[in-house]
Amino acid sequence: MNHTNQEIHLKKEVLEKIIRAFFSDNFKENTRLIPFDMRPKGSDILYRCCIYKERAILKDRVIAGLGFSIEGDDETIDLSKYATKALERENPEENPLTVIETACKGCVPNRIYVTDLCQGCVAKSCQSACKFGAVSIVNGKSVIDSVKCKHCKMCITACPYNAIIKIVVPCEDACPVDAIKKNVNGNVQIDYSICICCGKCIMSCPFGAVCEKSQIIDVLKNIVSGKRVIALIAPSIVGQFQGNVYQLKSAMIKAGFSDVYEVAQGADITARNEAEEFTEKIKTGEPFMTTSCCAGYSQFIKKHLPEIKPFVSGTQTPLYYIAQKVKTLHKDTINVFISPCVAKKREAHGNNNVDYVINYEELGALFVAKDIKIEDCQEDKFDVESSKQGRRFGITGGVVGAVSKLLEGKNLVKQYVINGLNKETIKQLKKMVKDKKCTEGNLIEVMGCEGGCIGGNATVCMSKIAHRAIKTLSEQSKDILK
Repeated sequence: MNHTNQEIHLKKEVLEKIIRAFFSDNFKENTRLIPFDMRPKGSDILYRCCIYKERAILKDRVIAGLGFSIEGDDETIDLSKYATKALERENPEENPLTVIETACKGCVPNRIYVTDLCQGCVAKSCQSACKFGAVSIVNGKSVIDSVKCKHCKMCITACPYNAIIKIVVPCEDACPVDAIKKNVNGNVQIDYSICICCGKCIMSCPFGAVCEKSQIIDVLKNIVSGKRVIALIAPSIVGQFQGNVYQLKSAMIKAGFSDVYEVAQGADITARNEAEEFTEKIKTGEPFMTTSCCAGYSQFIKKHLPEIKPFVSGTQTPLYYIAQKVKTLHKDTINVFISPCVAKKREAHGNNNVDYVINYEELGALFVAKDIKIEDCQEDKFDVESSKQGRRFGITGGVVGAVSKLLEGKNLVKQYVINGLNKETIKQLKKMVKDKKCTEGNLIEVMGCEGGCIGGNATVCMSKIAHRAIKTLSEQSKDILK
């Protein structure tokens, strides 16, 4: 993900202004004014045809930032009323994604297309290459039947003139499960019945038309009301901000959180349980076991590949275990998971021990709005330090690495990693189910995002930087205890 583009900066600015408005003396009015503050009369920063459309889109971004669906917006309701509704809301909305139709470009669907470069050659290589009968010759030129076309790209490879191209619509192309549809106006519409909330559409849309509904106001309401609000930070947060993880803890407490726990503590529990479970499965003749930590993968199993369930670990996620532990220690606490992706909102929705989820972008906006510089904060150590392996759960190979460490010397584990869910890796998973075997390994880690959680849609730094920071911290940590 490009963390420096204009769309990302725009999203951050909206979040910062919402948070500043919340802490101002008039939240409702200052929220209403956000589009006008960002695009005042005579503004020379315009991405759209006019200032009025610019403000309309900004209004929609604020609605999402307040935690509401844009699809159900009544244009006659101003932002001050949405601010009131956000203050009165008791529970976040179930579906974590929403689409700004006015921001959507209404791109043509993904398709294979024959350009004017087609020479109508005698060889007709493209027609011969197509196994589905999708290519025909009309008036001496190749034509592709979009109904028959399976997007295999064989015709593209076969054409000697490079006359056939694939027209890519970023959000559609990125979605691994074809949950992106078009409405009657040609704009993006998400089919939530098959959406796995992987967040790839959020990352891919260059217009920022797909948004994550924020729960930041819900969290801030609880903080200012004096409740004990505890942050549960994912392992992938290391390296996302300036300063180290101990300074980050200090900064979060300064921002209003009562305490901070590493979800990597829960990762240690997950690893131990998965090691026991894997050993039992292999001893009873199971051909392989996949991990179950990724919320996007869990949604994929539920909605698209339930047949794989017998081969999936029944162990709970690191978030499950740490949230349970904190609720046991502090019964009246409000648990807030700090997440790299939108998929965790789906997981949290079904977990009574997790009250809210905010992402790294929203946390970063909170720091900016409250003028907190992490690198200037004192270090604040955790009461319990997580293991080297638990702290690596946020990067590809971290989960299987932890389980393998616990089973070291038993000669049981043959590791394999599916590094990101996409159409090709989904084919792999389906083949494993069909064949009831995996030739590549017997302990299979499945990550929804490339690189692991550091590739999530709401991360705020480049994956290479985060990967390096996580490895540095983990090398300073002790090995996981058996």
